[in-house]
Amino acid sequence: MSRQHDAQDTAEYIPFEEFRTGLPHGRFRIIVNPALAAPFVVHRTLATQLAVAMIGSGIAAALAGYPWIGGLLVVAGILLRRAVKAQAPRILLHLATRVPAVYEQATEHGVMEVRRV
Repeated sequence: MSRQHDAQDTAEYIPFEEFRTGLPHGRFRIIVNPALAAPFVVHRTLATQLAVAMIGSGIAAALAGYPWIGGLLVVAGILLRRAVKAQAPRILLHLATRVPAVYEQATEHGVMEVRRV
């Protein structure tokens, strides 16, 4: 009986092309783990690196005598990363439908689970 239960806990592998063509028709149920999605999407979109570059440029602009521009860049860098983390499940689904490597990594590492309806 435990083998049947184990078989139900594991999701069936669905190839990328089948996922991509079947998703608009409602053939799959997508389950995204929000705790894992945020760091995965931040890493894939390079949001941290971009935020650090914006904050660094903002500090440099403020030190060069442009405090308003510098302040705006610092705030934009902070808000960028927070926005990406808040919208991580939506961004993950968008990336997974367009980039096969993202789909493979997300399903392999348990960030996203795809089930047939």
